Amino acid sequence: MNKHPLFIGIMSGTSCDGIDVAIVRMNEKPEIVHFCEYPLPAELHEPLLRLAAPGINEIDTMGELDVLLGQAFADAVLKSIADAGLQASSIAAIACHGQTIRHRPAARHPFTLQIGNAAVLAEKTGITVVSDFRSRDMAAGGEGAPLVPFAHRQLFASATQNTAVLNIGGIANITWLGKDGETTGFDCGPGNMLMDALMLELSDGRNGYDADGELAASGEICEALLEALMQHPFLQRRPPKSTGREEFGVDMLATITAWPQLSDADRMATAAAFTVRCIADAVRFFDDKPQRWLVCGGGVCNRHLLAGIKAQLAPASIATTDETGIPAQAVEAVSFAMLAYRTLRGQHNTLSAVTGANRDVCGGLITPGGNWPQLLQHIPTWTR
Repeated sequence: MNKHPLFIGIMSGTSCDGIDVAIVRMNEKPEIVHFCEYPLPAELHEPLLRLAAPGINEIDTMGELDVLLGQAFADAVLKSIADAGLQASSIAAIACHGQTIRHRPAARHPFTLQIGNAAVLAEKTGITVVSDFRSRDMAAGGEGAPLVPFAHRQLFASATQNTAVLNIGGIANITWLGKDGETTGFDCGPGNMLMDALMLELSDGRNGYDADGELAASGEICEALLEALMQHPFLQRRPPKSTGREEFGVDMLATITAWPQLSDADRMATAAAFTVRCIADAVRFFDDKPQRWLVCGGGVCNRHLLAGIKAQLAPASIATTDETGIPAQAVEAVSFAMLAYRTLRGQHNTLSAVTGANRDVCGGLITPGGNWPQLLQHIPTWTR
């Protein structure tokens, strides 16, 4: 372990379809050593989606899924280390965001809950784990999300032009990186999750997403339905704000599927247009329009969606983060590795200007692995 340690970032998104694993060297600008997306075990997909839906859920089910997901994360980490030709002993720590099953920043007693047992992950890999990144910010009065703007500034900011980073995961969020050093950001509405849920519904569970947006591209947008969807109160709220499956889940899916006299293609076209409109309308919350957009997340794989976004945001420059050397699908995993690096150094890794917290805090819980005694000796030598 040297002055520029290796961290592993793990991210599993709202759609519960895969585990992103990034091995990152903490140089002056973090360097991706290896990145791969591993499929989530098929037997976990449907139970996780069911557990994430609002309703009455069994604590036993949550507890078992927490352990099973921790095991799946560990398997993905060990495979990634082997694929990269490394040894577990060369990894300083694992940053595990976990699978969000509840995010309630507007509750009477706000809370957020991610599963993916950190103790199981540390035990199976022997590596120290940093997890539960959001709770500390919420304890300080923040929304607990989005957290990635902290990392986006180091990865993507420009001193010559204002930049917006658009992450299209299950939820879409935007980070503003002002050339003057200002950083803000917020969730702007659904990303892929509503389209994915609709595709599952329309295909009777056979297809979990609209590949390349082909079905959406073949349909017509229903403007009346689109306008009805745009009335959702979250979209009118000013930042700071964050959201999740609770607000853009089963109820909104029911609105789309129940709308009369539409083909499946029309419903999908309207769902895609809704994501695009939420993103384009969110620009009004910035003091100025970004000159440059960098897009990341699974949504970049949907060519129809990306074309709609480019049309709505023109004439701004729009590219994926791949053009900066960071693969679009790897950005979140890399970002949480960066946050974990700060956690272990006791440095703040949240931005109160983004989350609305009372102050910037150091988020993340540490679960010591077998390398913990060695890690304690090396942390003071890390430089960046």
